[in-house]
Amino acid sequence: MEEVFVQGMRALGAGVAALACIGGGIGTGIATSKAVEGIARQPEASGEILKVLIIGGALSEATAIYGLLVSLLLIFVGV
Repeated sequence: MEEVFVQGMRALGAGVAALACIGGGIGTGIATSKAVEGIARQPEASGEILKVLIIGGALSEATAIYGLLVSLLLIFVGV
């Protein structure tokens, strides 16, 4: 009985950790839309906007990868 409960809680935790992937996708989408708006308003600043967009996108996706890693660890390793 206790083992079933632990497995259920691991699966629930993995599902919650996987929600970080949704946040990463939303964050990247919002940042990209704002960058496109900024480039449309000031085309001469497109180089600087692109640099900041790439750095921000990398950080946003890193968060999603960490969430995926935690969920996979919970499912397969069973910490």
